[in-house]
Amino acid sequence: MKIGLYFGTFNPIHVGHLIIANHMAEHSDLEQIWLVVTPHNPHKQKSTLLDDYQRLHLVHLATDDYPKIKPSDIEFKLSQPNYTVNTLAHLKDHFPQHEFSLIMGEDNLNSLHKWKNYDYILENHDIYVYPRVSGEEGNQDLLNHSRIHKVAAPIVEISSTFIRENIKNKKNVRPLLPEKVWEYIDHNNLYKK
Repeated sequence: MKIGLYFGTFNPIHVGHLIIANHMAEHSDLEQIWLVVTPHNPHKQKSTLLDDYQRLHLVHLATDDYPKIKPSDIEFKLSQPNYTVNTLAHLKDHFPQHEFSLIMGEDNLNSLHKWKNYDYILENHDIYVYPRVSGEEGNQDLLNHSRIHKVAAPIVEISSTFIRENIKNKKNVRPLLPEKVWEYIDHNNLYKK
């Protein structure tokens, strides 16, 4: 099976994440999308970041009705700080029957050359790139690489930061969140401080 890995803190997961993940599942040759929840780096203070398992729970709530989209806690099991190349090696060892690809925004593609062992990643894994609004010109060498696949996904300008700030400021963000995620956040008074 060809699986697309969509990494994020998902703090919280929102409809924009689901729009991209679902678009990749329906409009590319990827058969399944795994939303890989990035664990909290124990060496960094980030008071706005929910506990790892709470964020994973939100991803489960958000993806219940999407059979092609699965939550993943694979990085919770790896030593920190972790690098994408290590995650890919771990997945290849544990799931040799699958082929893993990366999903990233165009803005992340521009900094791919700064990633640990990025050349190895590029040689061994396809990368599916969705458009982002940014002032930067895309890296043409990378965009023309045979492993890079540009997908004409919708441009979604919703951020988890925007959602958190608006919850804190008592604004209604319900339309930006999957219904079960909104209910969980509201019921548990998350992000209000």
